[in-house]
Amino acid sequence: MANVTVEKVYQSRKQDLELTLLNSSESSLQKTVYSAEINRPGLAITGFFERFPNKRIQIIGETEMAYLNQLAKDELKANLEAFFRHDIPMLIISKGISPSIEFINIGNKFNTPVFSSRLTTAELFNRLAAYLENVFAPSINVHGTLVDVYGVGLLYTGKSGIGKSEVALDLVERGHRLVADDVCKITRVAPDVIIGSGSELLGHHMEVRGVGIIDIEELFGIRAIRLQKRIEVEVNLTYWSETENYERLGIEDRYTTILGVEIPFMNLPISPGKNITVISEVIAMNHMLKVYGENSALEFTKKLSRRLSRQSTTKDYLESDYE
Repeated sequence: MANVTVEKVYQSRKQDLELTLLNSSESSLQKTVYSAEINRPGLAITGFFERFPNKRIQIIGETEMAYLNQLAKDELKANLEAFFRHDIPMLIISKGISPSIEFINIGNKFNTPVFSSRLTTAELFNRLAAYLENVFAPSINVHGTLVDVYGVGLLYTGKSGIGKSEVALDLVERGHRLVADDVCKITRVAPDVIIGSGSELLGHHMEVRGVGIIDIEELFGIRAIRLQKRIEVEVNLTYWSETENYERLGIEDRYTTILGVEIPFMNLPISPGKNITVISEVIAMNHMLKVYGENSALEFTKKLSRRLSRQSTTKDYLESDYE
């Protein structure tokens, strides 16, 4: 799980969320945010804490503040102390509403950072949720090369030195776009969507054996790269083997699972003279046809079956025809 502190949220999204820190202490900013979920503590500020998700970031809007402001001083203090006693990571008040000094002091007493945001409650909720979902999204680093080919993200995997970078270089020269080489960071951003991006350290540099390190952006221009791309097909490059049985018709689709997301998987053998670049373009176009509901392999087998059926029927008829 990502290690996210209140300070990291504040420093990363201070401007985007229009945050102002109303109280501060070194230890309070080091508190951990445990979840991408956000909570509006409507009932909690009234003193009802049954099933209160206190480990989430809390957002208080105009309605909650209006309720608190109409409470008597002693009741307000009791409610706020009961609320802050649950050790919440941070509290944000929307619409630029300024709380009372007593409100801030009670936050300090329980070591809870209190922020104010000029955004509306709904806008604050949406922006913060988008940031937290990205931060807490599960991710892994894989050894592979990711290229955008005709809008389809092809992830090339295989043994080191098999030629993944050379295939990507040839594709870039043909107008396609490099996303990551050698190290690809994969993040699941939705239940069925994984996004690949390059390493911050490597950027869009590529190692070509015998040549060295090259910068794709400098050599081919900004149009030759992408910062991230959805991964839609994994292409595993292997050395050709006479004993291996390779797919010939493509009727049965094969799949692999990355971070719980199932994507098509292709085992592509490498042999001298084989144009992997053109085959990669065909893989991308064929994948898009399947997305649009056209499966060439199945259509071919259907046509072949109908042709054989007609031939068999015609043969039986002719054998019984004596005129």
